[in-house]
Amino acid sequence: MVTNIKISSLIILILSILSCQNTEQKTVKIIEKDYGLYKNENDSIAVELKLKEFNDWQKLLELTEHIVCNDSLPKITFDNDSVIKRVYLRNPCWEGIGCILIKQKNIIQIHNDTISKSDRFFYPLDSLTSVLKKDFENNGKIPSWSVSPEKLMIFISYDNDEMERLPKTLERVINEYEKLTDSVVLKIWLNDKFDIPPPPPPPKEIG
Repeated sequence: MVTNIKISSLIILILSILSCQNTEQKTVKIIEKDYGLYKNENDSIAVELKLKEFNDWQKLLELTEHIVCNDSLPKITFDNDSVIKRVYLRNPCWEGIGCILIKQKNIIQIHNDTISKSDRFFYPLDSLTSVLKKDFENNGKIPSWSVSPEKLMIFISYDNDEMERLPKTLERVINEYEKLTDSVVLKIWLNDKFDIPPPPPPPKEIG
């Protein structure tokens, strides 16, 4: 009887050790990446934006500006089993500021599912890869495109009934950005909505 108890205890001990080893083997290393956080800043000044709580774009913009004007950074976090990506928005505080001069060529504007450059060129969101690549590689050669990758800014805006797409768009921007550079100085603004002009009428036939 005593022998049986000892054998049972030994089996339990062995199974416990094997279980612990399996648990250790299954431990996944979490990778953390911060985008838009400058070297002189840290996460202690960040305030999380919970996008699911918003269905009004203007209210989201108002909260974003309120955070910035209180010397903090609006932050949006994407978290899965192995990777945590934090996006720190670079919206300015407009209090006491008449305007900020930003050259249109250094901006990629995304509104709903449309990308625009210099308010002249319009592309579907599926073209994000090629648009980003062209801006990154331009280096001032073509006047309508970015002067340099460091100056590139991405403005994002949505209509209220399209806001649910914002998280997917942000993740898409990050993923495409990662393919082009190791830099994490990604400058993203949540922007006021803008109207996309209608296409020009077809040319009239002469003669």
